[in-house]
Amino acid sequence: MMVISRRQFSFLGAGAAAATLPGAPAARAATRGRRAAVRNVVLVHGAYADGSSWAQVIPFLQAAGLNVIAVQNPLTSLADDVAATDFALARQDGPTVLVAHSYGGTVISQAGLSPKVTGLVYVAARAPEAGGDFTALSARFPTPPVNSDLITKNGFKFLSRAAFLRDFANGVPRKQALELYAAQGPLSTAPPTTSVAAWHEKPSWYVVSKDDRTINPELERFMAKRMNATTTEVAAGHLSLVTHPEVIGRVILQATANS
Repeated sequence: MMVISRRQFSFLGAGAAAATLPGAPAARAATRGRRAAVRNVVLVHGAYADGSSWAQVIPFLQAAGLNVIAVQNPLTSLADDVAATDFALARQDGPTVLVAHSYGGTVISQAGLSPKVTGLVYVAARAPEAGGDFTALSARFPTPPVNSDLITKNGFKFLSRAAFLRDFANGVPRKQALELYAAQGPLSTAPPTTSVAAWHEKPSWYVVSKDDRTINPELERFMAKRMNATTTEVAAGHLSLVTHPEVIGRVILQATANS
């Protein structure tokens, strides 16, 4: 079951309600009607994954008439991943909503200041403060189960098969989870520290995975509250974009209509 919290409004009435949301900048409400409609979405995957993790969400967005690009992050450094996202944004011909899963939230927090970006959507994602230490922040919450089988080798970290299936892809049918495991992208161990936090400047949405075993759900709620994001909770594991693509797609549509 999906639960929408903090800012409450229906999808059909979102455009009218956005101007009255608590804390919404008056200037944004006043100018929204003069902006071009958002028709572009850039999807940013996280660690231990690749762009194919968005395969269930992409057709939902395309059916709604949106232009969609899924970035292929090299995961070799934050700078490299931001560069890949910047390149995807440069290919868009107008206003764009930037969406991220997991570690990808760090990427869009850095890249999201692009003038093309009108809104940010975080899906069970990191949402760091500028210069923040995500590892230190995570330590304030119970350690997620996935960390027990995290492997580090040659400057990268990745998940064992057991951890991937049990914790990272919990709730995903086994056959599909094995396919995703085969496409796992190892993440550089270099600290991914952002110099900015775009969510301070752009309207943001956050989807909390209530059964997440990779990022603690309470940490997700903390980050969503800190950024004053429009928040949705879904009864899903870390890969809600795979198990609940229509829920994720509707939140993205909400962002395109209200940013």
